[in-house]
Amino acid sequence: MIDKLQAHYGFTRMPFGRDLAPGMLHRHAAHGEAAARITWCVAGKALGVITGEVGAGKTVAARSSLAGLDTARHTVIYLPDPTVGVRGIHHAIVSCLGGRPAHGTAALTAQSAGALAAEHAERGRTPVLVIDEAHLLQADQLESVRMLTNHAMDSAAVFACLLIGQPTLRRRLKLGQLAALDQRIAVRYHMNGMTLEETSSYLKHHLALSGRSDTLFSDDAAALIHQTSRGYPRAVNNIAVATLLAAFTAGKAIADESSARTAVTEVTTE
Repeated sequence: MIDKLQAHYGFTRMPFGRDLAPGMLHRHAAHGEAAARITWCVAGKALGVITGEVGAGKTVAARSSLAGLDTARHTVIYLPDPTVGVRGIHHAIVSCLGGRPAHGTAALTAQSAGALAAEHAERGRTPVLVIDEAHLLQADQLESVRMLTNHAMDSAAVFACLLIGQPTLRRRLKLGQLAALDQRIAVRYHMNGMTLEETSSYLKHHLALSGRSDTLFSDDAAALIHQTSRGYPRAVNNIAVATLLAAFTAGKAIADESSARTAVTEVTTE
């Protein structure tokens, strides 16, 4: 089916995939703003929080920014699953920095703080701790992050920390028990969806990467895709692919509004 669909539209590759290199990503406003703040956070060895709804492109923006870092000067520690507990966070830090994690939690906590400091002082590299899905962090984990940032933070920061999560993360950080951590946050940004113009540009960008520089989605189809997805890239991808499939099945050369409506019905009723 995929081969036939590609041949029907003259694609050199399927559009709207997730396997794009950082340099191939679409640079809409929210993506650019998030990436700029992440870059600033890393440069300042600060604590930053990036939030957005599901599919807003938070992880993509982070990946884009981190891909541009000089590996001789930075060490990225990426935690995709924060449900590993306090010990899991410290275990990942020590392991990523080349150490053998201690058995006791207290010892491991001290070991991870020391490893971050050593990476900066002895190896000349800035550790960048990135915790994705950070809205799932428990209070004790967030407190452990604060304790790590306490290590010489007031005089000379030794690492950057980035928390990426859904909007509930922002609300949780405002709770009284997390006030000390909230006060340390230097960079905050919430990613909204793309505008209609950006969604249309996004569709054209991905089609161009697949070998089509002409118009394939009608204006009405693009508008419906934008309205239904609210401009969030992941939803745009899903509806756009379904629209192309609907148009292909109907034997159409253009993905029109009728095809988009068929796609929206399929995607939103799954």
